[in-house]
Parts: sequence; structure tokens; C-alpha cells
Amino acid sequence: MKVEDVPQDLKYFKDTVMRDVTYAVDKDGNYKSVMSDGWSVKNDALDITLEDINEECEAIRQRVLAGETSPLEYHAAKNFMAVDLLSDYTGFSKRTIRKHFDPNTFSQLDGETLNKYADVLRITVEELKSVPK
Repeated sequence: MKVEDVPQDLKYFKDTVMRDVTYAVDKDGNYKSVMSDGWSVKNDALDITLEDINEECEAIRQRVLAGETSPLEYHAAKNFMAVDLLSDYTGFSKRTIRKHFDPNTFSQLDGETLNKYADVLRITVEELKSVPK
């Protein structure tokens, strides 16, 4: 791809500081890094991925509303945090986090634990305790 052909599709990067680095050939035939504001092919792949994640989050949300899991599982999924990653960020063991997915266990968590989860998930404790209607 030539430098002047590097895609600049702003679908996801509009009004952000994020950009992609793409390598392209300059007028002398040398590869050089060029900043890109996005690429429709990449955006299409992101659309499919986000659609899948939203479907998974909706299924978890329904399980929360049915009392089968805690809101923690929903918020972790919404923030792209698998149990392993949530464990790394909170310092809680994966086993402990899975226990906290139980609605009865979750309802008994102390403020310090809830604050730690809320901090990591960048939401308030009140938001952590519920899911969107």
C-alpha cells in the first residue's frame, strides 16, 4: 500500500486521540510508518466482535435479572474483563471472583471489596450493584 492510500475511516477513532500505525511504501519505495484514522475492514471486524460481546452481555443481564448470577459478572463482561484479567487487576483469586458471581455471596460483600471492583471497572458501587433495565 502506498502512503497516500492509507485508509482514514473515522468510524471508531473520530474525536479520540487513538490512531493506528500502518506501514506503507513512500514515493522512494521505502516502508514507513503512517498514522491512520481507521480502516473500514477493521471497523467491520470490530462491529462483529462488539455485536457478539453485546449479545453475551445481554444474556448475562437476563441471568442477573433472573437471580442466577450477580451484577459483577455483567459489569466484568461489559468491560471486556474475563475472570483471569479481573483477578490480575483486583488481586482477588479467580476462585473468589467466581464465588462473587453468586448473587447470594455478592449481596454480602463488604464495602472495601465492592469499592475495589468498582474502581477496577471504573463505575460507582451503586452501578456495580445493579444492571441496566
